[in-house]
Amino acid sequence: MSTQAQPKQTQTKKPATKFFGPAAMSFPTWAYAVFFFIIPLALIVFYSFGYKPDQFTAIATDQLSFDRYPEAMSSSFVSTFFATLRISILGTILCLLIALPFAYWLAIKVAPARRSLALALVMVPFWTNFLVRTLGWQIMLSPDGFLSNWLQGLGLLDGPLDILYTRSAVQIGVVYNYLPLMILPLFVAIDASGKKLREASYDLGAGKVKTFMRVTLPMAMPGIVSGCLLVFIPLNGDYVTATVLGGASGSMVGQLIANQFNTAQNWAVGAAMAMILIISTLIVVGVGFALLKLGQAITAKLNSVPLHDGRA
Repeated sequence: MSTQAQPKQTQTKKPATKFFGPAAMSFPTWAYAVFFFIIPLALIVFYSFGYKPDQFTAIATDQLSFDRYPEAMSSSFVSTFFATLRISILGTILCLLIALPFAYWLAIKVAPARRSLALALVMVPFWTNFLVRTLGWQIMLSPDGFLSNWLQGLGLLDGPLDILYTRSAVQIGVVYNYLPLMILPLFVAIDASGKKLREASYDLGAGKVKTFMRVTLPMAMPGIVSGCLLVFIPLNGDYVTATVLGGASGSMVGQLIANQFNTAQNWAVGAAMAMILIISTLIVVGVGFALLKLGQAITAKLNSVPLHDGRA
């Protein structure tokens, strides 16, 4: 009797073990992806095919069509979109140019005992509220702010600083706000490249510049790619920085989308604009990856050593 009951118990326990065992460990990941990415994105796609039936209703989906997409591609949206793309690409490049030497210094030159303090100094401003940080730059860039008075005191400006509510102010704000997202992946990648590889390069006769170009930079390429993605993608949809620092002359696509949802109460056009922005961002990222792969292939071809009769 006991020998027959034992297999039945194991058979009944297998599905429960399978469901509540190792497979359950991935529940937070796919639940987060489903509820905070897939479902909201699906709603945006669905709403982009709807329409605004009257003045008091934001969305109706009883008649689905592509009519909102041509409506979203107005002249103001197209011009603002290219301005946003220019700010995003330039902001990503500036973040990379600033973060690369800083991350190199932090990973190689700073003593390990002081590295935690340096990382904390990078992250503490990033933990501050995004709006508060941007308002701080609004105060600093104002014509009667500290920076304007300081530059006038040094004789570098003849009058008040006239940069607030322009695209230049937006550019400064986005670089400041997203710079930590570029520094951290670069620091991790450069730190993981290893001291032994650099020392081996020095022993083989390579200088600091050649070691950086041939050893450190290729090893840091995953961090560069991750940092560029972490900066470029959210920067495209940023509207807080543009609203606070740009005003009307420094507007970005995120502002237009937010206005359609919050002010105009036209969710269909806003969703269509959001989908155009998402698709365009994916295209730009895809082109960037293709150029990166092409550059790596060309570099590998140039650095390869040809063999003649089995010898280099």
